[in-house]
Amino acid sequence: MAAFRAFLNSPVGPKTTHFWGPVANWGFVAAGLVDMQKPPEMISGNMTAAMCVYSGLFMRFAWMVQPRNYLLLACHASNETVQLYQLSRFAKHQGYLQPKEDKSTST
Repeated sequence: MAAFRAFLNSPVGPKTTHFWGPVANWGFVAAGLVDMQKPPEMISGNMTAAMCVYSGLFMRFAWMVQPRNYLLLACHASNETVQLYQLSRFAKHQGYLQPKEDKSTST
């Protein structure tokens, strides 16, 4: 009971935004995981890239803020992973990751 009370009243406990902000942000990770089942033509490259930048910035914020917010860091690291995967699916579908044809060999 003392450990729970200490967690409840800690600077990153459930009485603070250091706790509820990351909890809410796990929704981005869940949505990204669900979107992995959708066809790649439905992926918005601009939005996915924006989510990558967003998560990258907030990973740095979570590391620099005092006290360090490891829950927020884990959330945004997970989201960065999911969004980078989605971005790779988008890039493959759009043909950005296709090898260039060597035009010197064709006659």
